[in-house]
Amino acid sequence: MVIGPMGWGVAACLLMLLCAGAATARPAGLPRLKVSENGRFLVTEEGKPFFWLGDTAWLLFARLSKEEAWHYLKARAAQGFTVIQAMTVPWDARHVPNAAGELAFLDGDPAKPNERYFAHVDAVVDVAVRLGLYMGLLPTWGDAWNPWEGGGELLSPESAEVYGEFLGRRYRDRPVIWILGGDRNPENERHLATVRALARGLRRGDGGRHLMTFHPSGWSSSSRWFHGDDWLASNMIQSGHSTRNARNYELIAADYARTPAKPCLDGEADYEDHPVDWKPENGYFDDYDVRKTAYWAVFAGAHGHTYGCNDVWQFYRTGGQPETNARTPWREALLLPGAGQMRHLRALMESRPFLTRVPDQSLIVGAAGDGARHVHATRDASGSYAMLYVPTAGQTVTVDTRELSGKRLKAWWYDPRTGKATALKDDFLVGGKLEFTTPPEGPDWVLVLDDAAKRYPKPGS
Repeated sequence: MVIGPMGWGVAACLLMLLCAGAATARPAGLPRLKVSENGRFLVTEEGKPFFWLGDTAWLLFARLSKEEAWHYLKARAAQGFTVIQAMTVPWDARHVPNAAGELAFLDGDPAKPNERYFAHVDAVVDVAVRLGLYMGLLPTWGDAWNPWEGGGELLSPESAEVYGEFLGRRYRDRPVIWILGGDRNPENERHLATVRALARGLRRGDGGRHLMTFHPSGWSSSSRWFHGDDWLASNMIQSGHSTRNARNYELIAADYARTPAKPCLDGEADYEDHPVDWKPENGYFDDYDVRKTAYWAVFAGAHGHTYGCNDVWQFYRTGGQPETNARTPWREALLLPGAGQMRHLRALMESRPFLTRVPDQSLIVGAAGDGARHVHATRDASGSYAMLYVPTAGQTVTVDTRELSGKRLKAWWYDPRTGKATALKDDFLVGGKLEFTTPPEGPDWVLVLDDAAKRYPKPGS
């Protein structure tokens, strides 16, 4: 049921007047994004590197008021995030309203968008822009075209194109990234046709101004179905929540090896404060778990990473109905340690030449290890620096330095929990094999090796 204006109250009516329609005044925009020339990264239209540090806020528009959204977005901006991933309309969009009681569509028809609902989306997106955040918008959750058991289809190939054009036009001038899919994999030709129709509609509406990717279900990649589609600017995997030490680096490496080259990242990894394999008796993923998957993915070639928190994506409240065994109120969960530590990954990547970074496991002498002892390495293509993520305190790693440049190396231990970099006392000769053992504190560390002649700043600065 659609609520009339009187049901909103004075504050909501003012919000409608301020925010209704795509033609109203908007905050200054952020730079448009594009794929780098080498096909591996995202850059701004001026060519400045862009590190995707995402957060999954799937039900942002459905469950929060504008004021609550401001609190959430301000917190994430302060923590260094750059992209917020959210459903434009919630799952079961025909029946699930937003916090003001507004449904996304009139008569359950995606060709009849409810202006009041989308005015709220506009307002929240504009708050994000003011805070320097890009919105990774899912037009729908995947149940709209690949329904839950017993559910009904919302999007067809025909309606998807119409709805996509509406969204493309409405958000044409806003800094959004379109994320098609929504935790569902295409299972037949109709599903594929619907996704592609949605992409066509978005492109027609926005004139090709925005990047598009696809969010698959667990342990899958968009590349399986859409790598060859020209609308797919970048690949996205979901390593999911089934196990600790999930080898997401294998999925990233597989996409990195595809041709043509396209950027790739893990768009949904193990969530902080989520039960392992959805079973509380298995324990909950913590900050160490989310750091491992983040560094493994980026060092394997991802252009960025998406963090997630089980309590935040659903905006769980005390006394509310928890999904996936949520247990911490969302405002409190915003401050979980893993969320605050993601900025150190971004800072580390941005402190060295960005667009020439490549994965390189040949830097590791011997086996890279498995489980919680898996080591992953990345370096500058010219060899001016290398980084190795070593996940266990007291773990020894031997590095083959023949691919590194210069005559001497400056070495650092970088703490992914604090962002503090500590220089080793001695410089090291290039060309041979060097052995390093992580400090006893920890558990995890990043070894940074720089060509001493480059005089790079402290890692993460």
